[in-house]
Amino acid sequence: MSAGMSVERAMAVADERPLVLHVMYRFDTGGLENGVVNLINHMPAKDYRHAIVALTEVTDFRKRLQRDDVECFALNKPPGQGFWLYPKLYRLFRTLRPAIVHSRNLAALEVQLPAWAARVPVRIHGEHGRDVGDLDGRNRAYQRVRRFYKPFVSHYIALSRDLGEYLTGPVGVPPARVSQFVNGVDTQRFQRQHAEPIPGCPFDPAAHWLIGTVGRMAPVKDQLMLTRAFIAMIGAAPELRERARLVLVGDGPLRAQCQALLDEAGLSALAWLPGERTDVPAVMRGLHVFALPSLAEGISNTILEAMASGLPVVATEVGGNADLVTRDESGLLVPAAAPEAMAAALLALARDPARAAAMGEAGRARVERDFSMRAMVARYQGLYDSLRGHRAGADKNN
Repeated sequence: MSAGMSVERAMAVADERPLVLHVMYRFDTGGLENGVVNLINHMPAKDYRHAIVALTEVTDFRKRLQRDDVECFALNKPPGQGFWLYPKLYRLFRTLRPAIVHSRNLAALEVQLPAWAARVPVRIHGEHGRDVGDLDGRNRAYQRVRRFYKPFVSHYIALSRDLGEYLTGPVGVPPARVSQFVNGVDTQRFQRQHAEPIPGCPFDPAAHWLIGTVGRMAPVKDQLMLTRAFIAMIGAAPELRERARLVLVGDGPLRAQCQALLDEAGLSALAWLPGERTDVPAVMRGLHVFALPSLAEGISNTILEAMASGLPVVATEVGGNADLVTRDESGLLVPAAAPEAMAAALLALARDPARAAAMGEAGRARVERDFSMRAMVARYQGLYDSLRGHRAGADKNN
């Protein structure tokens, strides 16, 4: 069951620090998982210890954890509702005795019931974003599932204004039980003085204008839209063939489809699709503009990383993107699934490098002011401390 030591061995070492058990569907590359890693790595070790439960699997992404006292447990759950997993979760909670169980997104919400049964004092659920099955939050089945588990959740965290309104609206969570947090970004790790060559990339940022994105290449991220926008931009401004280049970093089902679109348009030589990379800061340092074509988002870690790297951002106006990107100041916002609008925005910045640079500087300043890692950790730790202090009453609220 464990991706680290066994539960019995984990419990053999006495440790009086309260345990936060972070639960997610899969512990793999992704913005949600990256946020968990950042939180654990930057929260003072003297205050809380942490463990991770993945309902499915734990991958090598766990190597990004910088603390050696964090255990990871993989439960190998098959697809579908996991009622049969409740006894295993109940035993795990009773054995580890966490002070807090903190689940994230709908796929992990079901752990709240066994956590309540195991008398975990504080049970937090975070909503980080939506997938293609519920882009606008109108899926009635998903609303019913959330309402079913609502009595077992002590407190909710919404990572965008949109998600907070969804919880207090259709799901019916009392506003007092919802906190809106934003992610933080490591401003030391993500920073640059000027564009630098990306290791392994065939393009030279001194000679080329690099448009890039980073993320899993899944339908909700819609890199196909960005690829179509790049093709349209070159069609509208053929002179940019000499200078404009597309960088799509990530892996997933859309990677081959994006490559096929580029091949068909005869633009393969102008694009680089290296697959997944672990050196995201180096990738950001080599770009001139960051594009996010997602169909849905919570609070995007990659937007924050791009802003911290001094990049102008062109993003779809979905979820929490507008909470991060100040229109016409730190970037441009376009409708989702609209490659023509994305192409026009990218073309505007390619033709006005000074404006793009000014947007990047404004984005970096806003990150330093509002989205520091220290501020994020303080928000989470403050909530953990507060809820442990008065054990918010999920048991008596519905």
